[in-house]
Amino acid sequence: MLGISVYPTKAPTAESIAYLKKAANYGFKRVFASLLDVTPENKDEILAQFKKVFTVANDLGMYVTIDANPRLFDTLGVDYHHLALFKDLGASAIRLDANFDGLTESMMSYEDSGLDIELNLSVDTGNIGNIMSYLPNKQRLSGCHNFYPQRFTGLDLDFFTKCTEKYRQMGLKTAAFVTSQVATTGPHPFNDGLPTLEIHRDLPIAVQAKHLFATGLIDDVLISNQFASDAELQQLSQLNQAQLSLAVDFDAAATPLEREILLDHQHFNRGDVNSYSVRSTFVKLQYKDQSIPVNHAVATLQPGDVVIGNDSFGQYKGEVNIVKQTMPNIDQHKNVVGHLVADEQFLIPYIRPWMKFRFEDAHPTK
Repeated sequence: MLGISVYPTKAPTAESIAYLKKAANYGFKRVFASLLDVTPENKDEILAQFKKVFTVANDLGMYVTIDANPRLFDTLGVDYHHLALFKDLGASAIRLDANFDGLTESMMSYEDSGLDIELNLSVDTGNIGNIMSYLPNKQRLSGCHNFYPQRFTGLDLDFFTKCTEKYRQMGLKTAAFVTSQVATTGPHPFNDGLPTLEIHRDLPIAVQAKHLFATGLIDDVLISNQFASDAELQQLSQLNQAQLSLAVDFDAAATPLEREILLDHQHFNRGDVNSYSVRSTFVKLQYKDQSIPVNHAVATLQPGDVVIGNDSFGQYKGEVNIVKQTMPNIDQHKNVVGHLVADEQFLIPYIRPWMKFRFEDAHPTK
């Protein structure tokens, strides 16, 4: 599922509402918002503003999550066991930015308002194990990572994986953030992008989302900053969340048949994997009676090259490979059809044994 973030105190209400409607039209189903800048002096005004925005989100059928911490509960005079105020604002869930004692989170998951409880996934304190020991209502419990406005403070991939796997093993849903490369506003004054993972900070937004889904660890991807561009919203809306789709820069010499072999078929990696290439072999069966002449069969294959066995390759004619490491193109049996775009080559290791994947044209209008 895809989501956006809105910060009603950072923009005119009309702009926030227009953004919600635009995102809903693109199929976005979730909304994240932060109430962490509420003070005793401004709370009535801000709550009224948030309710106006959330009412529209609810009318659009969107799932609304409010970020909360202990200070916010104190400011609003809300008891952890009586969360009706958040429900009245239009929230579907509250995200607990800070840990409590385990029992508190468990009790909140049964609270009468029906609010879901999202836990801070970007910590490795054993908190989730503690909460689970108090037998929470798992149907109303999930995890959502942080985002990081300061460059070089986003999560490392290994740590992200370690934290998230715990939630997956317990059957809990998960979410993480990607950052728009156009939007400039988040909940804090300083903002140098708002990714969960540091390696995502300067990547195109669709590549960030592809990566999160490809890990197999994340259910929902949320844009952390507002306002993402129409192009970014459209790119995410067209993303295949169920399987990895890799963008190919086609070689100028690529033939219509070679493009068809890549673009018009479901591919999957063989189960007997190797360290040199991803092998999509079944597609060759559909082309056993067609000629694939030698074409751009260079002497040395480079990582990221996408190749097809040509007529000289016997039973391997029509086999598709994604090259993992430099190797010789022995007897020029393989045509280089194109190359994975540079930003997506790091996704190759996520093509696991038997994993299904597709190719897409990096420049479809050319």
